[in-house]
Amino acid sequence: MPEKFIIKGGKSLNGEVNINGAKNAAFPILAATLLTNNDCIIDNLPLIEDVSKMLKILESLGAEISYLSKRKVKINCQNINPEKIPFDIVSNFRGSILILGPLLARFGKIKIISPGGCLIGARPLDTHFDSFKQLGFKISSKGSFYYFEKGPDFLKTDNYFSIPDKEVKEGKKIEIVLKEFSVTATENILLFASLFSQKFILKIADEDYQTQDLIKVLKKMGVKIRRIEAHSFEIVGKKKLNGFTHKIISDPIETGTFIVAALATKGEVLIKDAEIAFLSLFLKKLKDFGANFKVLDKNIIKIFPSKLLKMDKIQSLPYPGIHSDLQPELGVLSTQSKGPTLIHDPLYEGRLKYLEELNKMGADIIFCDPHRAIINGPTPLYGMEIPSLDLRAGAALIIAGLVAKGETIINNIYQVDRGYEKIEERLESLGADIKRIKD
Repeated sequence: MPEKFIIKGGKSLNGEVNINGAKNAAFPILAATLLTNNDCIIDNLPLIEDVSKMLKILESLGAEISYLSKRKVKINCQNINPEKIPFDIVSNFRGSILILGPLLARFGKIKIISPGGCLIGARPLDTHFDSFKQLGFKISSKGSFYYFEKGPDFLKTDNYFSIPDKEVKEGKKIEIVLKEFSVTATENILLFASLFSQKFILKIADEDYQTQDLIKVLKKMGVKIRRIEAHSFEIVGKKKLNGFTHKIISDPIETGTFIVAALATKGEVLIKDAEIAFLSLFLKKLKDFGANFKVLDKNIIKIFPSKLLKMDKIQSLPYPGIHSDLQPELGVLSTQSKGPTLIHDPLYEGRLKYLEELNKMGADIIFCDPHRAIINGPTPLYGMEIPSLDLRAGAALIIAGLVAKGETIINNIYQVDRGYEKIEERLESLGADIKRIKD
């Protein structure tokens, strides 16, 4: 039965909140269990819909999964059958694309359906496909299905990007250049290369928190990974990898979401288990805008009531830039700041759709093109019934509801549940008037 949030705005958030494990780090780490026959123990899993889907995919493939505690699982993937991919789950879950690298490394071929995910614009799989073609895979399609199998040039060094390396006895250096900064394509190549003793060079690679957490796991499994220059990694794997025990990093995006919620409602909130290391530019910009906060420890930050902010420009870029996932939250904060703010998201043309809902709530926003908008503030927001367009837009519109006068109803909150664990309960503990109801 569909559920919705009912929010009565106008209350400041006050108190303490703890940040959960990062969902986007959980997916590739769960996928890494497919690379070994040994037990793997993963702690600090966020209890959200998408993580549950990833676990169901592994279970369908033949993984043995047991819970050691509420957020801690033991997984053994010794008896995996790639023909048992649950296409019904994969087709509705974009994170499932991360099974591609491990299964191709282990079995050499795969049939997979195009995965789903948030509707935030064109998110083709071209970068994944191109990178595996560079590795010598043949890829064909029929309907919504894609077929991968080893071609005659599999892991050969006569393709355009391959560079001989006499130092590697068991093979030669294979260079893969991604078409763009893609988090999941980076992770898929890291996962794939981990089962081979050749030296792989991966360029135009993502370096954000989820990639770095995955690298920590792969090193525990016995893979040699070295950062050789900006956005480039050297990977040397081996045929038999170890199991691992790992605690997932706290979620930087959830940290940023609660920071903005506190600032927007002019509250005083202590945020614990915060992942601050990957929010350097985000926090720098907030400080420049006049936000009042103090970093008390590497994992603790306190937000104080701030005077009227003056925000000039928000541009989301690949790490170490401001995360595109935090752009919607900052867009809401811009409606409460002084003067015009330029919002620019060059990554996804669908990321700014939430601004249309803010306009309905009373914001003064001018759209320049699908990637840019100017928000004039401060403007009062007024409660109304609005949809949760996608995961991050849903979280941003919750913040808008907390700020707005009157009652805000947010539909399709399934999208929010995909990435935030019981967000209404955690906001309630901070003094928000927010309820979950069923239609």
